[in-house]
Amino acid sequence: MPGASETPAGPDPASADPASAVPASAVPASAVPASTIPASTIPASTARTGIEVADLIRARIRDVPDYPQPGVVFKDITPLLADGAAFAAVVSALAAGHGRIDKVAGIEARGFILAAPVAYALGAGFVPVRKEGKLPGPTYAQSYQLEYGMATVEVHSDAFTPGERVLIIDDVLATGGTAAATAQLVQRGGAQVVAISVLLELGFLDGRAKLPDLEVRSLLGT
Repeated sequence: MPGASETPAGPDPASADPASAVPASAVPASAVPASTIPASTIPASTARTGIEVADLIRARIRDVPDYPQPGVVFKDITPLLADGAAFAAVVSALAAGHGRIDKVAGIEARGFILAAPVAYALGAGFVPVRKEGKLPGPTYAQSYQLEYGMATVEVHSDAFTPGERVLIIDDVLATGGTAAATAQLVQRGGAQVVAISVLLELGFLDGRAKLPDLEVRSLLGT
């Protein structure tokens, strides 16, 4: 599935999640090393500190060089998703510390994978934030600038109601365009954005600059 499209993708945008595909020259080789911690060393029931969760993520995000095009390093989270204990720890960390949450908004596509279990953990509803033209009913649409064009995300117009507290979830915060557009969609529905919570933040792309009035939490920053 394609993912957040705030960073330009390669020749075939549908083949990868552009928010996780960044120029090789921009990412230190040691920023996200390949998996090194055996899954059997992580007890699923143990509560973890932020440092411990960051170490789990760092060990399980795989760098794929020259994908989806030469000069790009793709951040592959599938090793993390395949490790049940690590996945559970990440879901718990993303869900923690927000107070009452009524809805969890997940950004297409890998944000869905994280947001749905977070919503379940919080006893909240789940709202998919989709690319333009993917939802069947009446929608709110919000466009945002890419380096080489525009992109648009949508939610159903009845997805949020005034006064609801909404947590936005995605896998990666890159340039911040998709997250900012999603926050605007939540607010157009009359709801409050409590926070934007992500697995990985690519700090060198300064995505927080597009989210000046919003709380942003990342489990791992580079």
